[in-house]
Amino acid sequence: MRCRAARRASVLLGRRGAFLLAFGTVWGLIGYGQISAPPTDQRGLHLLLDRVPLEVWGWLWITAGVVAIVSAFLPQGSDRFAFLALPLIVMPWVISYLVAWWQGAFPRGWIVSALYGGLAIGILVVAGWGEPPRPKREEPPYDS
Repeated sequence: MRCRAARRASVLLGRRGAFLLAFGTVWGLIGYGQISAPPTDQRGLHLLLDRVPLEVWGWLWITAGVVAIVSAFLPQGSDRFAFLALPLIVMPWVISYLVAWWQGAFPRGWIVSALYGGLAIGILVVAGWGEPPRPKREEPPYDS
């Protein structure tokens, strides 16, 4: 039997909200990692870093994560900004790593690009799913 707090969180968030809460947390951690411990191998990021410093990208990841975490508690339909923000921050990274691989600067760039692209596609798929209807409470049996 699930505890009361888990039931309450399940009802409050729903499946879409739980997804946004999880991915928002991960996006925030990715951003924090970019700021606090930048990657030593930045060959795949030259396209991005020539335009915007890594610290700014880190804050953009954190911002997208916060938007998703806040939106996790909103009803379906009001969470659309989170489902836009999460893949929107990923796409420049997909393109940068793909270009770096294509130019031969980062041989594993296609792998990183595919991973980030897969995450973005997964987010877009979940964005199109509706929250399943909640089961109605059964009426207690009445003696006739």
